Amino acid sequence: MISHLFRRILTNRVPVGDRDFYDQLKNIFGVSPRNLELYKLAVVHKSASITLSRGKRVNNERLEYLGDAVLDAIVADYLFSQFPNQKEGFLTKMRSKIVSRTSLNQLAIDIGLEKIIISQSNNSIQKNIYGNALEAIIGAMFIDRGFQFTSNCVVNAILEKYIDLDMLQTIENDYKSRIFEWAQKNKQTLQFQCQEGTSNNGYNPHFIATISLNDIPLGEGHGSSKKEAEQNAAMEALNKVDDIPVSQNQTPQDDH
Repeated sequence: MISHLFRRILTNRVPVGDRDFYDQLKNIFGVSPRNLELYKLAVVHKSASITLSRGKRVNNERLEYLGDAVLDAIVADYLFSQFPNQKEGFLTKMRSKIVSRTSLNQLAIDIGLEKIIISQSNNSIQKNIYGNALEAIIGAMFIDRGFQFTSNCVVNAILEKYIDLDMLQTIENDYKSRIFEWAQKNKQTLQFQCQEGTSNNGYNPHFIATISLNDIPLGEGHGSSKKEAEQNAAMEALNKVDDIPVSQNQTPQDDH
């Protein structure tokens, strides 16, 4: 009764203009924000940066940085508990699958986060906006309510509801490791090259990675990070290696 009354009082203190945002956060995460301004900043993409009175521009990038680290710790702890008999390598791969850009972007969409993101970018192209905002909100929650509260919220509202650990074990998305394993097995030489540019909207970094096999172009990948671009290039290369003749007298070269 007291807690219910407290929630009503707290909700009544939310400014009318923020009530919808407050309610959506509560519906998505099951959390009643104490410092609503933190969460409001967490959904502001760089393309829609807010200019403060002294000319400083702010957005969700710092909260995203913090949330990324907090999420890694939460997922690591969660997997450590779920798989008490698995070794470090297995746990690391599972964590990478959960916190990958593709996974976080989809999770953000699944929970409805795209509805409250503030952006002037083309979200259909810059899909990492969704996952980045999710990390930023986790960072905001960590500041607002502490680690244990944030961990419980992420586990209950996201991991338990949207992550199928059994199915995740069957998914292989570390294409770069797989292509290097193939090269080592067949005594081949792989070369990765990655260049950084800027996306068409001018706000986000854009990377182009290429992979060659014995100086033969084999795959090209694009992404908002070097890791993402290289994984995409490796995925394309894996689809081609079976059609390329290999020489068994090559010396393997691992740039991994």
